[in-house]
Amino acid sequence: MPIQLPQDLVNHVRHALKEDVGSGDLTATLVPVDATCKANLLVREPAVLCGVAWFDETFRQLDKRINVSWQAADGDEVNIDQVLCTVDGPSRGILTGERTALNFLQTLSGTATVTRQYAKAIQNTDCRVLDTRKTLPGLRTAQKYATACGGADNHRMGLYDAVLIKENHIRAAGSIAAAIKQVQRDLPANIRIEIEVESIVELKQALAAGAEFLLLDNFSLEELSQAATLAGTTAKLEASGNIELDRLRDVAETGVHFISIGALTKHVRAIDLSLLFQ
Repeated sequence: MPIQLPQDLVNHVRHALKEDVGSGDLTATLVPVDATCKANLLVREPAVLCGVAWFDETFRQLDKRINVSWQAADGDEVNIDQVLCTVDGPSRGILTGERTALNFLQTLSGTATVTRQYAKAIQNTDCRVLDTRKTLPGLRTAQKYATACGGADNHRMGLYDAVLIKENHIRAAGSIAAAIKQVQRDLPANIRIEIEVESIVELKQALAAGAEFLLLDNFSLEELSQAATLAGTTAKLEASGNIELDRLRDVAETGVHFISIGALTKHVRAIDLSLLFQ
């Protein structure tokens, strides 16, 4: 099934251009208004491409006469010095949009690239990588699109589409059982309810209360294996808490169903791209 582009993509670009261009690109006035040019976009390091639609939308909003011809697509693995696309049209618009277009493409490709590394690390297991809400402010839907392009599954989008009962919620409710009972009573049946547990004792309490989705916070490998045995087929398990790439497969092989990684969207390193004018 194709990965759906975010509905707020156009607004992402509109806000980014307003931030950068403001009342007008002063430097671009040095270029004759009727000048045209062509440029190639090259990648300078191995990467997973992501952000094509944001790149295109940037130039569309600036000048619809600018044409972008792609030779790669979101989710493709690209190599050093590969030409990703050609941009041609009015020079002023291309120069004005260059930085904004690259900001989106470099950031989202960075997110997709690191996600692909994590997804590949647990290939051929029954476990999946999840993203989190630890995203760049204002770019959550874009980054979650990028993690999907990289091979991860999306966790809840925000506070509004799923429940995650954490330590402070449990304290406010009085107990694990009370917290689960309350949300089951107050929310529609189609809302996913997940509860965070920090020990095997809490895991047993949550299972006894009917929990069907549990987040195992900072469990050891031994504890994760024990949790998988205790849960059996009655609940889905998500491992979380500073899980680095080098131990990802060990965690996946304990029997958990998901591993959530905040670093996918939080520790962003932009991919090196260059738009070279001919």
